[in-house]
Amino acid sequence: MAIPALISGISEPILSITDTAIVGNVDVNPVESLAAVGIVGTFLSMLIWVLGQTRSAISAIVSQYLGGNNLDAVKNLPAQAIFIITSLSTFIIAATYPFASAIFKLYNASNLILDYSVLYYKIRVFGFPFTLFTIAVFGTFRGLQNTYHPMLIAIIGALANIILDVILVYGTSGYLEPMNIEGAAYASVIAQVLMALLSAYYLLKKTSIPLLPKFPFNREIERFLIMILNLFIRTLALNITLYFATRFATGYGKNYIAAYTIAINLWFLGAFMIDGYAGAGNIMSGKLFGAKNYKDLVALNIKLIKIGLVVGVILAIVGFIIYKPIGLLFTKEPEVLERFYDVFWIVLIMQPICSIAFIFDGIFKGLGKMKTLRNVLLASTFLVFLPILHGLDYLSLELKGIFIALTFWMIARALPLLIIFRKQFIPLVKNN
Repeated sequence: MAIPALISGISEPILSITDTAIVGNVDVNPVESLAAVGIVGTFLSMLIWVLGQTRSAISAIVSQYLGGNNLDAVKNLPAQAIFIITSLSTFIIAATYPFASAIFKLYNASNLILDYSVLYYKIRVFGFPFTLFTIAVFGTFRGLQNTYHPMLIAIIGALANIILDVILVYGTSGYLEPMNIEGAAYASVIAQVLMALLSAYYLLKKTSIPLLPKFPFNREIERFLIMILNLFIRTLALNITLYFATRFATGYGKNYIAAYTIAINLWFLGAFMIDGYAGAGNIMSGKLFGAKNYKDLVALNIKLIKIGLVVGVILAIVGFIIYKPIGLLFTKEPEVLERFYDVFWIVLIMQPICSIAFIFDGIFKGLGKMKTLRNVLLASTFLVFLPILHGLDYLSLELKGIFIALTFWMIARALPLLIIFRKQFIPLVKNN
């Protein structure tokens, strides 16, 4: 389950990384274009992560009912959840589109970077409902213990985005003029629409889950909405972290935000690669919890920790091996590269720590314990990340300060979940 989940999970960061790599090498204003992609990517990630939590909630409920051999009781829940979340996404487009300039000024964007950010956002935002639709369908597949079809959809979407990026950004001689940053935005939207269409097709073709919402609401809709509310608050805290990190990086200058954009996108890629195993933990823990099989649940937890640490160490080693070439993949600007190389080592040594945090995120989502995840994220953001960030900024550590603060933030997310899980489930295994 983990390998297909890993591949499907990296589709979104691959979309962002492709835009970053392609746009960072355009002939016209590459640094400003790269900075704009980073700023808009952060804001869009916030929206997607806040509303995309439907995947975890749907997956948790469906997998628990699957484990309890009572799937028919929640067959109509996914369609109702998709209806709610996509309706909300259209409201968000209407609420943010006219105020794009004001939004990105909050990220310290100005002049040409601000103009590019607004231009890029006003195209990319129309892919937002399609992304949320795809995420919700992926959650349904995960609840059914199926990670294969989401993987197929993600591969096709990522390949389509890469091909369209090259064609639209750089143009084709005699046929299409280079569209630069606009081309990257259009490529992403087309890829997102394609993935949504494939998601609908495979869900209808390969499962018995309907896509047309029928009412009255399922009896689990209340638990679903409570999960979403807790995850909404949790994700707001997560995005407060990313907002302040991006805001501080932008405030240091255009070369800093460009370097930060490269580093944070590579961090996202590593996070989503580890998240494949977290996804497996999400899927299997929900089913085992629904079946009250606590012995195998604890064994799963131990195994996932070992695998996650190995994956995290491998990612770090590979990163150090290709340390110089990976920077050149995204930009040739010497000032940007210098600042990127100053902090990339921190991103790499974070990987094993991230693996533990993400795996426990997945397990607790599968257990439906969204309130615990909410409280841990709130504490790690407001009691750990923000004080450290401001303190290191005062010491003029600039980008180093941002990524050091992120490292302590991840530690503060991982340790409490490890302790809570063992405290709750080890006694249950002994009682069994």
